[in-house]
Amino acid sequence: MNYIRAKWMHSQLHEPVVLLSELDQDRWEIRKVEIYADGRLDYADHQRSSSHTRLSSEPIPSLAEIGADKQFEPSEISAAEFEAAWNRAIA
Repeated sequence: MNYIRAKWMHSQLHEPVVLLSELDQDRWEIRKVEIYADGRLDYADHQRSSSHTRLSSEPIPSLAEIGADKQFEPSEISAAEFEAAWNRAIA
């Protein structure tokens, strides 16, 4: 598994500012957490989701490809960091 975070720089209040994804070996999302500027968290996996959050319908690009868009600052994160955010989101 791979775990990534992408900070999304924008001024849209209804959109998340951080996207966290758990990816399989082919870069398909298994689980996702979206964090909003107000601290709200939404989530999605293959069985459930909150709000409008959904898993991607295609594999997630590489960190370099994501980072080529100046709106995003992508990075790898640990499984523990993703799990902590996931557990907060589903609580």
